[in-house]
Amino acid sequence: MDEFQSLAGRLLVAMPGIGDPRFEHAVILVCAHGPDHAMGVRVDRPAPGIDLKAVLTRLSVKAPDASKGRPVMVGGPVEKERGFVLHTDDWMIDDTSTPFGQGLALTGTREALAAMTDPLTGPRRSTLLLGYAGWGDGQLEEELGENVWLTADADLELLFDTDFDTKWARALAGLGVDAAMLSGQSGRA
Repeated sequence: MDEFQSLAGRLLVAMPGIGDPRFEHAVILVCAHGPDHAMGVRVDRPAPGIDLKAVLTRLSVKAPDASKGRPVMVGGPVEKERGFVLHTDDWMIDDTSTPFGQGLALTGTREALAAMTDPLTGPRRSTLLLGYAGWGDGQLEEELGENVWLTADADLELLFDTDFDTKWARALAGLGVDAAMLSGQSGRA
């Protein structure tokens, strides 16, 4: 039996023709992955019509002007109202922040929201995500076996930049794959 290899801290890059419109051209950061589950957040799709200032204001958290226009991401189709702050691990809350990968953490508290807007004491890089993607026992491994996803190393610049239109193609390019050369058709030899 093969030894389990966690994908936490790695990217899932959707193959063309994934068959689920919620994940077309998706770039997902895997935040947790065990033998019986996986959880990740999509880092390439801003939520339409909402910015960080609006979320902070709605939650009665101090909303500095710098938060205006700052995108809020659609993290995935599960619990779409639940917020997570993806951030660098230079800022953490004991027993609340979940570190993973190389220098990353996920925190789901008001303190994390406030820290996002504090350039002196907050994390160096951060983004707010609403919802997440989840997989049950063996589901992600099955999808990987069916070539639904490619896996790639996570790159901080790709994770936190705001060039959303090219993120998928750039994630593929990091693997040496030209997006224009991929087909939505698959087969077995």
